[in-house]
Amino acid sequence: MTSPGSGFCNSCGTAFAPGARFCHGCGRALGAAPAKGVAVGSADRVPWLIAGGALAGMIVLLLLLVARGAGTPAAGAAGPVPAPGEPGIDAPDISQLSPKERFDRLYNRVMQAAQSGDQATMTRFMPMALGAYEMLDSADADAQYHAALLRVHNGDVQGSRALGDSILAAQPGHLLGYVVLGTTARWAKDDAGLTKSYRGFLAHYDAEMKANRPEYTDHRASIDGFRRDALGAKTGAGQREPGS
Repeated sequence: MTSPGSGFCNSCGTAFAPGARFCHGCGRALGAAPAKGVAVGSADRVPWLIAGGALAGMIVLLLLLVARGAGTPAAGAAGPVPAPGEPGIDAPDISQLSPKERFDRLYNRVMQAAQSGDQATMTRFMPMALGAYEMLDSADADAQYHAALLRVHNGDVQGSRALGDSILAAQPGHLLGYVVLGTTARWAKDDAGLTKSYRGFLAHYDAEMKANRPEYTDHRASIDGFRRDALGAKTGAGQREPGS
């Protein structure tokens, strides 16, 4: 047996300095006999074997996870993605569209859902549509009209009214501005505001329609409906809500 004064450890064979009482390689008391059934030098390898086995297990688990997710789209990839629990609702593919086209596509999706009473689709796509509007570099009267209808359907009557005022501030007499103000007045049950919007709309209708603005063609159904309501308000006729 090697003396603890100097020499090599009986358990792992590590050389030790004179006067050392414990092996700095395996930690065993110097001069102690190897543990029964354990070969010299094996004690210090046990922790490494355990750690190696754990690392191998983690690698296998990681490979399984990667293989399982290999068929899923990368994060942020565009394309139809069903909402959880709603396999019939697909997101429109807007990856190749301009910012304005993306906004219009999402606006149409939300308004179609509103007209059909599909609250689930409205809830899902409303934030996307409003976010797409905020990303526009500039917003013309058509985009402002779309955003105003989205906001009023989302319960933001004040925000919608502000957009109607913005349309008229930029282009006095613009019919869509009056349509927005009339719509918000209906939601707020503001009879005075609704009457005021009707009067402004009718006062500018003939001149504005002669301007042949593209947005008037796109939203002709809403404009014609609002005009019928404005004319019918004097006789107590029913009113409709713009949706296009």
